[in-house]
Amino acid sequence: MLLSLSLASSRLSRRNVGRVFLIPYLRVRTMTSEKNGASTATTEIQTLTRDGQEFTEVKEGLASILVPFSAKDAANKKLSEVEEQQKVFYNPIQQFNRDLTVLAIKAYGQETLAKRRSFNSDRAAKRKRDKSDTGGDRPTKQEKVTEATKGPTSTADVAEKNETQAKGANIVFSDIQNGHNTDIPADTHENPDKPSNDVPNNTDQPAEASQAPSKQESKPGDTKPDDRPGPRFTILDALSATGLRALRYAQELPFVTSVTANDLSPSAVEAIKRNAEHNGVESKVNATSGDARAHMYSLLTREEADEQSKGKHHKRGAPKANQKYDVIDLDPYGTAATFFDAAINAVRDDGGLLCVTCTDSGVWASHGYPEKTFALYGGVPVKAFYSHEAGLRLILHGLASTGAKYGLAIEPLLSLSIDYYVRIFVKVRKSPAQVKFLSGKTMIVYNCDQGCGAWETQFLVRNKKATNKSGKGVFYKHGLAMAPTADRTCEECGSKMHLAGPMYGGPLHSSDFIKKILDDLPNVSDDVYGTKPRIEGMLTTALEELLPPPKDELESSKEDEFAAIEPYPFFFHPSSLAGSIHCISPDEASFKGALRHLGYQVTRSHCKPGSIKTSAPWSVIWHVMREWIRQKAPVNVGKITEHSPAYTLLRLGKKDEAAENGDDAVDKMEVVFDKKLGRDTTKPGLIRYQTNPRENWGPQSRASKR
Repeated sequence: MLLSLSLASSRLSRRNVGRVFLIPYLRVRTMTSEKNGASTATTEIQTLTRDGQEFTEVKEGLASILVPFSAKDAANKKLSEVEEQQKVFYNPIQQFNRDLTVLAIKAYGQETLAKRRSFNSDRAAKRKRDKSDTGGDRPTKQEKVTEATKGPTSTADVAEKNETQAKGANIVFSDIQNGHNTDIPADTHENPDKPSNDVPNNTDQPAEASQAPSKQESKPGDTKPDDRPGPRFTILDALSATGLRALRYAQELPFVTSVTANDLSPSAVEAIKRNAEHNGVESKVNATSGDARAHMYSLLTREEADEQSKGKHHKRGAPKANQKYDVIDLDPYGTAATFFDAAINAVRDDGGLLCVTCTDSGVWASHGYPEKTFALYGGVPVKAFYSHEAGLRLILHGLASTGAKYGLAIEPLLSLSIDYYVRIFVKVRKSPAQVKFLSGKTMIVYNCDQGCGAWETQFLVRNKKATNKSGKGVFYKHGLAMAPTADRTCEECGSKMHLAGPMYGGPLHSSDFIKKILDDLPNVSDDVYGTKPRIEGMLTTALEELLPPPKDELESSKEDEFAAIEPYPFFFHPSSLAGSIHCISPDEASFKGALRHLGYQVTRSHCKPGSIKTSAPWSVIWHVMREWIRQKAPVNVGKITEHSPAYTLLRLGKKDEAAENGDDAVDKMEVVFDKKLGRDTTKPGLIRYQTNPRENWGPQSRASKR
């Protein structure tokens, strides 16, 4: 393959007029010899020059980043090598991750800010009522001093002053960011005159222009809500690299007031500053250099110092100054476990959002390194088809157990296994009462990984709901769990059982949160969010995989949410069941139809295509498989050895014994393979599962430390 570069006409960059930049076009021509001739391909690469260095511009969403590019170096390399070099700075495969995160933070931020405004409006109304009940029109000490020095005040002046105070009365957010006090009016609302697009259309304007004071003078108390700034909303991109995530947050989320983009590499920090200036958001994006853990812990130490110095003067019931981040995004190369403790302590503890990516699927989704998995996440992985869901639960367990030490509880909003990584969104809340339920939501798994693939779960503690002695109301009591719930051998096939966990046993998602994102999808631009179809498909699948729990006979309690567990974790694939008994695999519709005909709930998992999640027990699942063989796909039982799992599953040696015992009611169930009943009636044409877009696809090389 030969590579030639030719320089075409150049032009000035409109966006950066006065800063510099010539934009030449590099035409890359590749030649590949073939048997009957040669084929050529020409690609134009747009570049710009800044401070004597060449860059290419990569656009994603509303942001664009400058990627270093050298025409001289490229002339001596193959095109594939040039492309691979650019991927160190930008990995297009992760666009789905970034698109999803922007939309998730948008849904979270809108709900959170609305709640804060409502809370502070209620507090403002309460203060007015208290003021009127206690004679709030009495003069203060300062007013008395002023009156004594300046003389008596006329009735007209008093009336004017009272009117002014009534108009200007509002409650404020006491918030501190980066050491600066930021008192924001609580009843602040978004500007109704602003366009209803997802992103404001003035992002290219200088910050000074948008913040220019009005020439028209206004009297105190005449300030309109439209003129007041919105409440503070801050984001930390802890491992920012080029700053692409921070740039998108700053431009695509209109309520964001500050984004901190941190990286350990000095060259990365320079790239962040350069890209922020290139996008015109240097006033919003603050680039910091250093260890992300040190940065996050510094907020905790600063907050503790402030509490000690101001604790004596803090009014009871008043909101405390909070310098923690509303959102922290952890997107490292590999595991994020080393940042859990610092991030849990640096995000707001009144419902802050923590976004976590872990790309070390070789650790949490495989059985090759159980010691490494335990060291990072505090649990052991499974060897099974559902290993990716188990990996999600291991990572959630690591987060939950980390926060529990500080009285912090997590609430998973969205937990997804995507391609070669996981993406998790959790709320963090200070709630010692909720932390008490964590042990009863932590489970170990007995897994038949050498036989039929069945599993059994056991929670470490029982969160048992009971009725009060008076018979009115219910409460939860926590007690030790009986052990074990499974034998050393599998109840279905007699193979050895292996232990996995402990891992998180609560729900993986919040249906309300997923619905908020899906409801907003039709309103966002297809050009800005290029992976929108896949987001819709995966979130719809995640929403459908939430099977309702069994009916609770006792009355509801406010602590039911704390005690909620996943009654039907994990999934299986019909082909893996068929492999255990050496038969033709049933099709998905037939198998689902059979289970639904028996009255069980059936859905799919977002983790893998063809997966089945069901409320049916394993005894029923294997009864359906035996009926499949009897009705649809007979097997040659003569080739099945006596000590194999298939021999036990098909009950080849226990026919007489089963007939005598009437092998419970399961064997008497009538199984009907109804394809029509098994077909899903949800929206057709959704992109539920990603296919590999190209050869050698996946995570790129780790960036070198420079």
